[in-house]
Amino acid sequence: MSNTTPVSSTPDPAKLTPEAVIAQLRTIQSQIDDVAPLSKQQSKLLKQRVRRQPKPIVEASINVIGVLDNVSQAIGQPLDEVRQMQDDSLRWDAVADEARAFLKNIEGANLIRHQRLALIGMQAYQIGTQLAKDPDKAVLVAHVEEVKRLKGVSRRKKTKQAPQTPSPAPASPAPASPAPAPALAHETSTEPKA
Repeated sequence: MSNTTPVSSTPDPAKLTPEAVIAQLRTIQSQIDDVAPLSKQQSKLLKQRVRRQPKPIVEASINVIGVLDNVSQAIGQPLDEVRQMQDDSLRWDAVADEARAFLKNIEGANLIRHQRLALIGMQAYQIGTQLAKDPDKAVLVAHVEEVKRLKGVSRRKKTKQAPQTPSPAPASPAPASPAPAPALAHETSTEPKA
């Protein structure tokens, strides 16, 4: 009797591949009516405008619509449609929060993958460096040398990209005594000179 479980080479059907996630995200996006990509400038401008009108003020202002039909007619928006827009806004806020959390989780998981790959690569390089010293394993030498070359290039790029702090300008020496006031070209005083 064996205590090992068989390892399946086929992926779990419940787990999605990155390509399947992208396809599903695009499908979901195509099914949403009000998807409006904004430039950074447009987004910034709209956020500034929204900040000027806090939610309690907006809600109290919307209540004005329900007081008289004249207000609703003047702005061209029936109260029930405005209330529906308000409800939709709250529900889409929840969707945006969930999407941000989803993205944060995906980025975190991928950062862990990058870290694991870096660790595996570092271990492979270190082991390869040791094995390449054996003449029987000379096939590794070219690969180890390529990694060394790439590491050197990477270091050079980092030093070039590092911002160089400007050296402070030498301070000019302060005068020992106050400078004499410049003489006027001609004096208009009628008093005798001492």
